[in-house]
Amino acid sequence: MDGARPKSICFLLVPEFSMLAFTAAVEPLRAANELAQEELFSWWIVSSHGSPVPSSSGLRITPDGAIDSIDHCWAAFVSGGRNSHLTRDRGVEGWLRRLRAKGARVGAISDGAYVLARAGLLDGHLCTIHWNCIEGFSETYPNIEVSEKIYQIDRNHYTCAGGTASMDMMLKVIEQEHGRDLAMAVAEHFMHIDIREEQADQRKPAGDRHDLRNETLIRTLELIESNLEETLSVAEISRRVGVSARQIERLFAAFLGCTPSQYYRRLRLRRARHLLTSSSLSVTEIGVACGFSSMSHFSKCYRDQYGVSPRRERAPATASEAKS
Repeated sequence: MDGARPKSICFLLVPEFSMLAFTAAVEPLRAANELAQEELFSWWIVSSHGSPVPSSSGLRITPDGAIDSIDHCWAAFVSGGRNSHLTRDRGVEGWLRRLRAKGARVGAISDGAYVLARAGLLDGHLCTIHWNCIEGFSETYPNIEVSEKIYQIDRNHYTCAGGTASMDMMLKVIEQEHGRDLAMAVAEHFMHIDIREEQADQRKPAGDRHDLRNETLIRTLELIESNLEETLSVAEISRRVGVSARQIERLFAAFLGCTPSQYYRRLRLRRARHLLTSSSLSVTEIGVACGFSSMSHFSKCYRDQYGVSPRRERAPATASEAKS
């Protein structure tokens, strides 16, 4: 190698961070050093005040120190997870802005993109976040462009969807800094044979998710998924797809075991649940965004599906926010 100083990376842990996404980002760096037999990367783990941080699974990580122990680094990544949309820490946001002003690259793992957005560091940059949070993030930050790809590298800004996408992003970092051969060797070390590029989608197409081959039904599902706020009638769906309403109903019954309306309602309620747990929108705003013109109807449907009201679903997150 070129004998240059190791690239120093700081990982900021946000309460309830994803342990899988975090370790999938750190382990490739460790393996790169071992395989190259040289310290190519060094890293520190920090939290806002230096205290142990609980992951989403309850396991706690003791950091190397607090954010004020780091005043410069090559890159800083915010490792987020469940409830990162509730994390508001002006000290952290100011620290990230200072690092960026000094030339550091900034990035986010999983829902850590919320923290970067609140710090104003994603303005004018393309980013991504876990698919479960895309809608809530876009509703909260309508001026930030969000993709559904597994990771995004936009100049010196790095974001990924979390999970195993963290490894793909870090493999790309290794490739950029030390070449494709080392990145491939690290991937093989973890039996991650196919390194996914950032153009890869987070989720499979509707047909693959349901193991369907019927093109008419697949087109129908894609149409429904893209029209959750302004719901379409079966008559309108049949007109756009080009088959009769009766044919659509038969396809749903045969392949999905439900009616088009039941399937549509499940998707709208699932979207509502995502927004309730990953955004700060009001319950009323969420109901409207999911195609419910009546809040009483929204509450009844939600309770029938999940056993709790929308406001009760939101309550645990609100309590968590109050404690932070």
